[in-house]
Amino acid sequence: MGMFDGILGGIVGAEMATAVNHLIEQHGGVSGIVSQLQQNGLGNTVKSWVGTGPNQPVSTDQLHKALGADTVSQLAAKLGINPQDLLAKLSQALPTAIDKLTPGGTVPTS
Repeated sequence: MGMFDGILGGIVGAEMATAVNHLIEQHGGVSGIVSQLQQNGLGNTVKSWVGTGPNQPVSTDQLHKALGADTVSQLAAKLGINPQDLLAKLSQALPTAIDKLTPGGTVPTS
């Protein structure tokens, strides 16, 4: 189990907690995944997840572009699901996960 699985499991489900945890670890922490998404076209969307207001939705296409085809394919293979299913689930889970991991609108630095 990854470091965020316990926190996220009850929020987004065990399978997506594993996926989100993998993305976070792969990018060096919450700040890393937030930065990756912001740099790849999701700046305002991710800002809404980190902030204290409502979370803006993200489409599967936006996530695919922001995460990259290799990352999506590798994670889908690890979880044993197809990439489109992974993206559909991540589009629902990632905003909530990032929101819960950035309490008070602050991205943790570690």
